Amino acid sequence: MVGKPADSRIPSKEREEMYRQIVECSYETTIIHADHKVLYINEPGAAFLGAPKEEIIGANVIEIFPVSIRESIAKRIQRVAGENEVGELLEAVLFKADGTLADVELYCHPTTFGDRPAIQSIVRDVSERKAAEKRLRKSVIEVGTPVVPVSEGISVVPFVGDMDEMRIAHLLEMIPKQVQGKQLNYLILDFSGIYTIDDTVVDFMYKIDSTLKLLGVSPVCTGLRPEMAKKAVEACDGIASLRTMATVKQALSRLATEGQ
Repeated sequence: MVGKPADSRIPSKEREEMYRQIVECSYETTIIHADHKVLYINEPGAAFLGAPKEEIIGANVIEIFPVSIRESIAKRIQRVAGENEVGELLEAVLFKADGTLADVELYCHPTTFGDRPAIQSIVRDVSERKAAEKRLRKSVIEVGTPVVPVSEGISVVPFVGDMDEMRIAHLLEMIPKQVQGKQLNYLILDFSGIYTIDDTVVDFMYKIDSTLKLLGVSPVCTGLRPEMAKKAVEACDGIASLRTMATVKQALSRLATEGQ
């Protein structure tokens, strides 16, 4: 006759205490929660969040996340509890006790705390890794998007690849710094290496146009293919107010004439 698993013969209070001893040795944040209420957090977790255990236990675990993702976190918890399956690894951000945000990886699975069904969540701090990735990406963008002098008073910035929000933010910071003090009259912004255009790209075109004009540099956009130009007009009727030319070659020819 097959007996019960060994741990089922241990009283629930003893199992709970054994569990506490094990997870207290872990360096990763471990939170046990049920019905969104924190039942237990280990010492490293309390240190990471920056609050005493007594303040965290009993709190709503959902509220450590920004409002924008609380609904998705709640649905994830509901799936894990309802389907009794391990939740997939998830990247998110959460608030520490001092209000600062931390980048984390979340891993959760069903468990039992004492005699109560619960969820164990492992929270891994990846803030340093994320910061390093952002620095690396910024360096890649700066190297991959140079301001290239082509003639006296004229430079070109060739854009290649996807233009997401992070890249655009870096470009809006980087380009003005690179042109400042260069005695440029014109900066050609070449979009021939961009194959998709959306509201984010159109917004970038307006912002970089306005910024360069305030610095005394006249921007000229080139390389907008017909389908891209159509999408740009659909995204914003005022796009025609930007100065555009078909190609970099055409722009160089015309701008050289203007400079005479």
